Amino acid sequence: MKLRRDVFQAIADPTRRTIITLVAFQAMTPSAIAGNFDAARQTISKHIQILTECNILEQEQIGREIHYRLNPDGMKEIADFIEPFRKFWDGRFNRLESVMKRHQSKK
Repeated sequence: MKLRRDVFQAIADPTRRTIITLVAFQAMTPSAIAGNFDAARQTISKHIQILTECNILEQEQIGREIHYRLNPDGMKEIADFIEPFRKFWDGRFNRLESVMKRHQSKK
C-alpha cells in the first residue's frame, strides 16, 4: 500500500504555494513553471511531483508536452479544513463591526 503525502505538508512549502498560484491561472509545462524560479529544473520537478501526488495538480498530455493545472477537487480537502475557521473569524469581525458602529453612532 502506497501512502499518500499530506496535503498540508505539501502546501507548507513556499515554492509549492507559488507553483499552485502559477498554474491556478493557466496550465503550464514543467519548463514554464521552472522558468519562474532560481532553482534547478529537477528541484522544481520534485515539487511538482509532490503536488501531483497530493492531487493538488493534475497533468494533461498535449502532444509531446505535459501540462500541469490546478485540480480544484484536490484543493477541497484544504478548503474543508479552513471553512470552520473562516466562519469563526467572519463572526468575530461582524461583531466587532457592530460594536464599532454603535460606538460611532454615540458620538
